[in-house]
Amino acid sequence: MSREQPLPIVKVGLKEVEALLARVEALLVGDDFKLIKELLYAYLTLVRLVRERGTTIARLRRLFGLSGSEKLARLRDEAEQQAPPPEAAAQGDTSAPEAGADSGDTGPSAGPDDNKDTGTVAGAGEAPKPADELEGKKKVKGHGRVPASAYIAATHIAVPHESLHAGAPCPCGCGGHVYRLDSSPCLRIFGQAPLLARIWDCEQWRCATCGKVYTARAPLQAQGPKYDETASSMIAIQRYGTGMPFHRMDRLQRDLETPVPASTQWDVVKERVEMVRPAYEELVRLAAQGSVLHNDDSYMRVLSFMGKRRAALLKKGELPDPERTGLFTTAIVSIDDARPAVALFFTGRKHAGENLEDVLDQRSAGLPPPIQMGDALTRNVPDKHAVVESNCLAHGRRKIFDERHNYPTECRDLLEKLSRVYEVDDLCRDRKLSPQARLEEHKRESGPLMDEIKRSMEELLAQKRVEPNSGIGEAFHYFLKRWDKFTLFLREPAAPLDNNICERALKKAIQHRKGSLFYRSERGAGVGDIYMSLIYTAELHGDNPFDYLTTLQRHHKAVAETPAEWLPWNYQETLARMGLRDPPRPGTRRPATRAPPSPDVTQQQAA
Repeated sequence: MSREQPLPIVKVGLKEVEALLARVEALLVGDDFKLIKELLYAYLTLVRLVRERGTTIARLRRLFGLSGSEKLARLRDEAEQQAPPPEAAAQGDTSAPEAGADSGDTGPSAGPDDNKDTGTVAGAGEAPKPADELEGKKKVKGHGRVPASAYIAATHIAVPHESLHAGAPCPCGCGGHVYRLDSSPCLRIFGQAPLLARIWDCEQWRCATCGKVYTARAPLQAQGPKYDETASSMIAIQRYGTGMPFHRMDRLQRDLETPVPASTQWDVVKERVEMVRPAYEELVRLAAQGSVLHNDDSYMRVLSFMGKRRAALLKKGELPDPERTGLFTTAIVSIDDARPAVALFFTGRKHAGENLEDVLDQRSAGLPPPIQMGDALTRNVPDKHAVVESNCLAHGRRKIFDERHNYPTECRDLLEKLSRVYEVDDLCRDRKLSPQARLEEHKRESGPLMDEIKRSMEELLAQKRVEPNSGIGEAFHYFLKRWDKFTLFLREPAAPLDNNICERALKKAIQHRKGSLFYRSERGAGVGDIYMSLIYTAELHGDNPFDYLTTLQRHHKAVAETPAEWLPWNYQETLARMGLRDPPRPGTRRPATRAPPSPDVTQQQAA
């Protein structure tokens, strides 16, 4: 049988593809042309990725959404599938492949559907789950159930018993008397439009002689601007909290017979942004004082800097630094023991490091340099301010995890050690240790583990058991070259292990990009950054972002005078001090979590 001939590589550039599409557009039906266009652009993207240095099959699978979870339990499950059956091992059967053999035959691998949990690189230190649970066959007890106590904003309606009262005789005739217990809740959920419309029909009377018209005075609720503060908050949360574009909400409102045009939605949030800006600026000032600053960025489209609009700016000479073409959204999460965490977003032509510089310009002069946590890209590090650099351990872990099929034994050994490091960190958090006590615990428990990891990598490279230019060799060089930045948590009390908290914050911007696709202008991006920062910071602390934005607008004069008293973690106490709201009761706030919950706006809040 003749050897299979390799497929020819078609060398074609973007200009040739666009010219071809222009020629065939008139000859094809609309759907056919769209399909061919998408296939051609997908081919060009794939060729570009393959040509990039450092691209691996694992990276391509991840970019195309085909990779599964990176939890250690998955690796253990794969190793169990590769291990020989107990009978064969007892009889000394050498035909069965051993787990971790260097033959390259690593057995069946878990596909993208084998584990439904496709979260970020966490899972270090987790115990292996049963196989049926990993495959999604076993339902977790209580999954999808929410207790009535979780509906904090629900309207409670008291329902008295139809016949009993305190001290009444027991109906069963036992001779006893009844006393009151806690109420038994009966919960129902109702649907409604995101934006409601109310019309007050004021009665009018006209004199038959003089023709003078007398109109009934509108009630207090009917007075004020057409769009209430609650409407502005709902529009902002839908657009910048969930990524719903204005035109989609426009269609939804029209379907529900309460039309609110897309242009009107933009006008509402644009006009009200000045009311909430003082609180945002106070968050920026507080973020600059943080002891640990996480930052990262993701690309974002801003139409005013793209295509013909960019060419017009270049022609007028109004575009500074014309060689720069990148557009990004930067997420910065500031953490400090003296105050709650703050999340900020910045969209434009600046990189993460430049946006961090702008924040650090407001840092007090007497404070020591903060810890800057990010990935290994130099653009994430500010140039004009001194910082203590720290790199994300999860990024290095991912590079090793991607090579698990080629070097199963080596990868699993390193990942197991990293898992125990995360276990130590989780234990410190559960025990609520101070930063200094956490540092001592890591020195005692994690220090030897990290030394073993470094020694293993150096030995594998020195003994040439690993090819330096291979995927795992580059992963080792990535680790060893930045070893001091990866192990800063062994020297600094507050240094984190990874940048996952910023990666989760950045998902807010990515969700917006997937739903709304772009910002129209730099001004629109600035408005979105303010709302997104306020919404996500409120979510970080378990507060209701809808209630928070509404409160800022209703008390915007007081917010402008003392913005430090109107932050997500203290505005309820400020309202209670002013006598406008009862002080928050214990348990009336959602607990702040590492992975912030999604916004939950009930029908009573929307009304």
